[in-house]
Amino acid sequence: MPYEHRAAIDPLINVLFHVARCQPRADALAIWESALNKKLINIDILKAVAWHSDAANSLAALASALSDSGLETHFVELMRAVGVNVRQQVWIDGHPVDALIGDRLIVQLDGFAFHSNAGDRRRDIAADVRLRLLGFTVLRFDYQQVLFQPKWVQESIRIAMAQGLHLAA
Repeated sequence: MPYEHRAAIDPLINVLFHVARCQPRADALAIWESALNKKLINIDILKAVAWHSDAANSLAALASALSDSGLETHFVELMRAVGVNVRQQVWIDGHPVDALIGDRLIVQLDGFAFHSNAGDRRRDIAADVRLRLLGFTVLRFDYQQVLFQPKWVQESIRIAMAQGLHLAA
């Protein structure tokens, strides 16, 4: 079925098509992954659409429902750009971590919505302590750092990996 006919059937597919063509890749991927995470669309549907757009085809191949926020999507894209493999939402110590690099390097990403009060901050500090006592290295980045200091975030991860902090003992 030609794209124009599908757009009439599913307005969200139409929106995602235009997002893919008009937004920077990381922003577009964050929007696509948000739609997946919120269960507004199924990954199998995204992959089955004949997008007729290189940008949309690329996003369909990359998108997953694992990112809990656009911040997580942006971080994964930063790591992908420097060849670092990231596993998302890995359960460790009874809780999912935002990102795991290798066996031992955990990256937690702090968006304002979930880290806006002292109780949230104390909970995160306690989780970091538990993870450290289990032998993990925890690096924590916030929205400002990931979106506006991407080279610094990439370099920090590269230095941690150069020190072997991602490797099991």
